[in-house]
Amino acid sequence: MRQLRILAALLGVVTLLTTSCGVGDKIGSVSITGVGATGGTINLVGLGGTLQLKVTANYTSGKQIDETNFATYTITPEGTYPVWDNTGKVVGSVPLASPPQTVTLNKTGMVTAVDPAVCTWVNLGTLQTPGWAYTGDYMITATYRGFTSQPIFIPVASAASGADNTNGQCGPTS
Repeated sequence: MRQLRILAALLGVVTLLTTSCGVGDKIGSVSITGVGATGGTINLVGLGGTLQLKVTANYTSGKQIDETNFATYTITPEGTYPVWDNTGKVVGSVPLASPPQTVTLNKTGMVTAVDPAVCTWVNLGTLQTPGWAYTGDYMITATYRGFTSQPIFIPVASAASGADNTNGQCGPTS
């Protein structure tokens, strides 16, 4: 009888070890955010303006690990930016170039506004009561170990606006 109890105890320990062993924490998703920013749309302000992206691997246990330097990034230009005449009126629009020419994105997730400067924002309101809307953005996703993040959208305000109801401003934070 004593041997049977020892055998049962050993089987219990072996069962406990084998059910825990190999059931490692797994990645459930990957997310991307702009450091210091809120929301999924972030305004990149000023020529040389920067935004640091952060990529987080979200594990099934609830653990989160920063994988910014190990992720790969995809940046897709979307939409247009307005073109003004010499009186400050919008006279047309130009598609954002692909591959991107007005922003750079390095392997550590740093986004930088570069020449040629653009303003992808238009003021649909008045000078006194602005109503900013963007006409183009850069959609960025991050991929880590086969998981792709949700997109983050970055309109650019690296050039002064020429429209007469903006007083040379571009976007809600310039």
